[in-house]
Amino acid sequence: MTYLVAAYGRTYCFGGPEEGGWWFDAGVLVRVMKVTRNQDKALDYCRRLNTKLRSRVFGPNAGKHEYSSVLSEGEVLAEVHEGMCPLSYPETKPHYE
Repeated sequence: MTYLVAAYGRTYCFGGPEEGGWWFDAGVLVRVMKVTRNQDKALDYCRRLNTKLRSRVFGPNAGKHEYSSVLSEGEVLAEVHEGMCPLSYPETKPHYE
């Protein structure tokens, strides 16, 4: 199996006002950073990359608010995907049940 570590521009989207409001994650692929056949290596690389990305001093997240902040405009974070990574997610906007 192949594991991909990919950077995504992620945003926190408002789903609707039901039950006081709910939110969901949305992401757009920025770039594939690493491809490996070893899951542990992929997860380790992803953790180290996210530590750097979350520093907010240098790089794509410099000067941005935290992802969970109401002032956030989104941020770039790394994720591990098995086999292939989507160009964006979710495929369709989720709905409240």
